[in-house]
Amino acid sequence: MTAIAFERSFRAPGHVLVRELSGESVLLNLESETYFGLDEVGTRMWALLTTAPSVQEAFEALCRDYDVEPETLRRDLEALIARLLEKGLLEAGAV
Repeated sequence: MTAIAFERSFRAPGHVLVRELSGESVLLNLESETYFGLDEVGTRMWALLTTAPSVQEAFEALCRDYDVEPETLRRDLEALIARLLEKGLLEAGAV
């Protein structure tokens, strides 16, 4: 897996539909018809990734929100970003 630059920002592409229900989300790539489910923690990660000015700021907010070792959170966040990019459900923004 390629390391994710934490100074980078990400956003939802225009062809991605997001629906949240009871704290969980479903992301749908309208171009490929690929969908991806997120639990409550994944939904929080998604919300921060697509609104924070950088991955680092999203990471810091998640560290405050959850009682988790920073390195574990970093790995989980990088893995989620990689999977969402692979499925066309997330795209890079500004550096």
